[in-house]
Amino acid sequence: MLPLEGITVVSVEQAVAGPFATRQLADLGARVIKIERPEKGDFARHYDSAVNGMASHFVWLNRSKESLTLDLKTDEGKEILSKLLEDADVFLQNLAPGAMERLGFGANELLEKHPSLVICGISGYGSNGPYTHKKAYDLLVQCESGAMALTGTEETPSKSGVAIADIATGMYAYSGILTALLARNKDQKGRILEVSMLESLGEWMGFPSYFAEYGGKEPERTGASHATIYPYGPFVAGDQKQVYISIQNEREWKNFCEKVLGDPDLTNHPDYYNNTNRFKNQQTLQKIIEKVFLEKTSEEIIDLLEYSGIANARLNSVMDFVNHPQLEARNRWREVDSPVGKLKALLPPATFNDIEPVFNPIPEVGQHTNDILKSVGYSDEDIKAFAQNKVI
Repeated sequence: MLPLEGITVVSVEQAVAGPFATRQLADLGARVIKIERPEKGDFARHYDSAVNGMASHFVWLNRSKESLTLDLKTDEGKEILSKLLEDADVFLQNLAPGAMERLGFGANELLEKHPSLVICGISGYGSNGPYTHKKAYDLLVQCESGAMALTGTEETPSKSGVAIADIATGMYAYSGILTALLARNKDQKGRILEVSMLESLGEWMGFPSYFAEYGGKEPERTGASHATIYPYGPFVAGDQKQVYISIQNEREWKNFCEKVLGDPDLTNHPDYYNNTNRFKNQQTLQKIIEKVFLEKTSEEIIDLLEYSGIANARLNSVMDFVNHPQLEARNRWREVDSPVGKLKALLPPATFNDIEPVFNPIPEVGQHTNDILKSVGYSDEDIKAFAQNKVI
């Protein structure tokens, strides 16, 4: 039996953060009913067509879900959602702030009507405060949180290449829902939780926040290097490829000087004997390191770093990651069915000794509408009328 088998999640979701949270619940066996707009569905279905005609975001976020199309602005649509919530364990929504309240599904009203329901609302900036109704997308929250001020080169602030604000929010919604379900097992009570994108990414801003507030100086944008540790980042090898290294402590620095640079005297050199001094004098130290590195190929350097116990990495492309030998050796790839055929899917990061996550198909828009409506008591005639009236 899967950990969340028997848990039903009803989700009025779109884009990334909400679907990321519910997909992880589905991975562990929850039944996730995804409510989408009639005809076009979740707008993330149309971000691109890179995956054999399907959008890469949608493929990533929506396996193992049932798709129900529903116009929640109609009385019939609201009635259908009400029926679904009677047997639901979790209700999640990530519409604009106030949208569900205007539809008659405010969190407090729902909890009063369904005392054991776990209710999760996802928003950009939270349910109160001056930014409540400000539109929020991943890039914009990276800006507002200060994350973009840390990312990129000295000249050019850059957003992260992956949607870190959305992903952080989805993760905290997922863990918050699991926490609420655990609490419900003890007291049989439902709960209301809200997760905002700003506060989720704000948690990830812990180190730079402390550094800036108490250190009296903003961390600098340093590209692929570290704002406070050195050597930490890319160095050019003789074949003009970059090798990335990280020295975290004095033991590693000693090893690096003796076994990689071949210069034990550097260990206690007054300019480099601790991280503060190494960081302060990084320009001269970089020249010393790259003088050695330029005499070898990147592969030779990586072999030497491995032998010396120094953390290192190659700069992989996305396809290098897809074909990573470690993922292959650990059998991390699975297949998931979809409207465009079988697709690769990566196992979730949490690996259990006796649980295989669910990899059920990615749904077409409204694929499960008829079956879901029949399961809550609607007849074929009812469903036909809903379709004619564009309720579904």
